Amino acid sequence: MRLSAEERERVFAAVADGRRSIADLVDGLDADQLATPSLCVGWDVKTVAAHLVSDFTDGFWGFLASGLRHGGIDRGIDALARRRAQAPAAEIAEMLRRRADYRLSPPVTGPVSGLTDVLVHGADMRIPLGLPHRPDPQQVARVLDFLTGRTQLGFFPHRRLRGIALRDTDTGRAWGEGQAITGPGVALMLAVCGRTVGFEHLSGDGLSVLASRLPAQ
Repeated sequence: MRLSAEERERVFAAVADGRRSIADLVDGLDADQLATPSLCVGWDVKTVAAHLVSDFTDGFWGFLASGLRHGGIDRGIDALARRRAQAPAAEIAEMLRRRADYRLSPPVTGPVSGLTDVLVHGADMRIPLGLPHRPDPQQVARVLDFLTGRTQLGFFPHRRLRGIALRDTDTGRAWGEGQAITGPGVALMLAVCGRTVGFEHLSGDGLSVLASRLPAQ
């Protein structure tokens, strides 16, 4: 997706704010909370935070290299996140805070992929801990622009949303054509990324279609 210079600046600022917020979150968690299973299957809360560090310490090319070593990009990313998660939580938080302004913009996916990571993984951490996750609805809509667009790579297969229309009740925005799913933007964002926790806030014939396309958990 093409962004103006002003839009890019807003995205980078939102990512920085998200990293600082997650750093504050990590600093306030005890060992049991850090070990809580996140919404990201196979990762606990601490590992999700470590992955967000890996975004800028390992980066796109580091992910590719690790993918080659481990037999796939998803396995490569997983290996890097688990390695970073061996660091103390305070070190992970400090790195997120110190590098908050790092301008992540991978080839093809661009800067909104970084915003997507922060918003989705922020939910992955907070919701299982019973903490509120209320990002700016306009930022969520920008993420949905990305997730429903052609430059989205690595978050889920494009065929997942084929024949499905998304309707955001927070902003009035809509994406796609077909059987509708209607509800708050955050619930839509999490649902298309494979998190079923927000399904109770969604409605429409497209919801069962989407559910049938998600991997078993």
